[in-house]
Amino acid sequence: MAKTFRAVTVLTLSNNGQSIPKYNKPVTLNVNYDPQGLSVELVLGDSTAREKVSLLEFPVTHTTECSRVSSRSYVFTLDSDSLLITFANETDFRNFHSQILKLKNGKGVSAFNERTEESSAMQYFQFYGYLSQQQNMMQDYIRTSTYQRAILGNLSDFKDKVVLDVGAGSGILSFFAIQAGAKKVYAVEASNMANHAELLVAANNLSDKIIVIAGKIEEIDLPEHVDCIVSEPMGYMLYNERMLETYLHAKKWLVPGGRMFPSRGDLHIAPFSDENLYMEQFNKANFWYQTCFHGVDLSAMRNNAIKEYFRQPIVDTFDIRICMAKSVRHIVDFQTADETDLHKIDIDVDFHILESGTCHGLAFWFDVAFIGSTQQVWLSTAPTEPLTHWYQVRCLLENPLFCKSGQLLSGKVILIANKRQSYDVTIELKLEGTNMESSSNTLDLKNPYFRYTGAAAQPPPGLNNTSPSESYWTTLDAQGARQAVNMVNGMSVNGLGEVSMDTSAAVNPSNLLAIGGQPNIHPGSISSTGRGRVGGTATSTQAAQLIGGGITPNMFTSPATQSLVLGNTSHYPVNPSLMIVKQLQNDPRHSNSSNTGDKGNNKQSRKLVFSSPASKLRLASAVRILHAVDLTSLEPHFDHSGNNVAYLSKPTVDSVFGFGWGSGRNNSQWEARWRRLRAIPS
Repeated sequence: MAKTFRAVTVLTLSNNGQSIPKYNKPVTLNVNYDPQGLSVELVLGDSTAREKVSLLEFPVTHTTECSRVSSRSYVFTLDSDSLLITFANETDFRNFHSQILKLKNGKGVSAFNERTEESSAMQYFQFYGYLSQQQNMMQDYIRTSTYQRAILGNLSDFKDKVVLDVGAGSGILSFFAIQAGAKKVYAVEASNMANHAELLVAANNLSDKIIVIAGKIEEIDLPEHVDCIVSEPMGYMLYNERMLETYLHAKKWLVPGGRMFPSRGDLHIAPFSDENLYMEQFNKANFWYQTCFHGVDLSAMRNNAIKEYFRQPIVDTFDIRICMAKSVRHIVDFQTADETDLHKIDIDVDFHILESGTCHGLAFWFDVAFIGSTQQVWLSTAPTEPLTHWYQVRCLLENPLFCKSGQLLSGKVILIANKRQSYDVTIELKLEGTNMESSSNTLDLKNPYFRYTGAAAQPPPGLNNTSPSESYWTTLDAQGARQAVNMVNGMSVNGLGEVSMDTSAAVNPSNLLAIGGQPNIHPGSISSTGRGRVGGTATSTQAAQLIGGGITPNMFTSPATQSLVLGNTSHYPVNPSLMIVKQLQNDPRHSNSSNTGDKGNNKQSRKLVFSSPASKLRLASAVRILHAVDLTSLEPHFDHSGNNVAYLSKPTVDSVFGFGWGSGRNNSQWEARWRRLRAIPS
């Protein structure tokens, strides 16, 4: 990309006309692109070597004082020195001289220079020359991924084709084109980012396929016409920065019938109501209402301040429900439009008001379409879609209009291009049928107010058709009911079915036996964070649960619950707050007052052990809700040492109740009853 001239001698011209060698040996001269012209760099050593030393660098613009001297020399008058540069041969001199002539004579001919102030262009190209700004755009996932999908989804439009990337920036779209099978890509970039793009291309071993050209599309020459043009030329409100004109200008290199990606742009316009935004802007001017600011009366400036604040378009996002009518769409077909069509854009608008309220201005957003041979892909910046770095734009009226549902709000939106690479936006609205109430405002799109803070867009007030307080408590009650259903085995499960476990308690899993035919927690499904859907078998309720978290600490509050139980359940995490215990006849607390007919160790017994009396009550509540079993039918067979009647209705009971029978009874019958009882929490 840079032009290199070797074995160049450099002399310094003194005031008395003498020439003094500036360097003691010949140097290498590099000519690089600069948005304002050229950049001349004098280097000691090979310009491609890592050990090169840059000696001097200076810009050359159309105003730089320079002149050819003889057939091989050029003189440059700089701020501090006058340099006489002599080339090794006449061929190098002619090549250098042609670049200087092109720079000098080309000023004023370029369409870009005709429509752009030099100060604006300098600021613009400096801004996009920063890697941080390129990163900001590339990290817009919606933008970058949509472009890649649109290109890769239309392989037939790129395979073995020549592609032009207009305003290539980092060159990311050029890489996408190569991924789609493009034969060659010309990546044209006018900022200093062209140097970075060339480095990326070389690092990815694509220098033979991606040709980086530093310069403006209005000024460069291509060696051939192209089959497809790709670009990302959209600014705020679609038209800001006037890059779309450059995109359309590039069609001079497009073969007939060639593709444009994007192919079409739609600007959407809708009236909105937002009292907070209006008052926020209006109140900013109250600073100028002070009559004694450090002894100075500022009030004479208040009206001017109001006009200035209301000339600022607001860049942020909003809830689509603040829009009072369906949006009006203005379409630009990039395949057929001319760049001059964008110098003045006149849009007639008619809005049929859907909901009564105060119209504070107009909201703008855009969609662009990639229309390929295989599929059509849309990139949208609508407030209903995921947020992009374009956000949405709102233009306020200084004097809002009150509109009623069913009324017609009509008017114009006029965008007039200026030389600051932006537009002056004029909105004119009138309300039909009400003495022609009207309001208008002119805004400077070059000077927007960036209001977005990262917070979620607030919905408009007055959307509740029911009592929010009652809705909240009803939702809470429903969650409580679900929680009660999920109170199984003394395990606390919230409305989403998430279980918390505390592994700090010393529980030997080999001594725990799962109650019921299924474990409470699906084996292997408990992760340290997050949620996983448990499928197949039921868990603690009849519905599938979402599992995640750990055991709650209150499950291990009573040392008495750490009783020895038989069986090996190492494959299943089991809740020890409800355990089956065998052979408890030696427990002095449960010497059995209801089965005195049974003697000594001949007694068969089973016992449910709870971590707390409250867990028994929760189990009873769950059983009653599930209607899993009729406890009253089993009550006569309960061991009354723990007051099982209170178990059904009172929390202040022992944490244990038992189930026992004598050895003379039918063991299979009683075992069946016990299995029925222990199946309750399952």
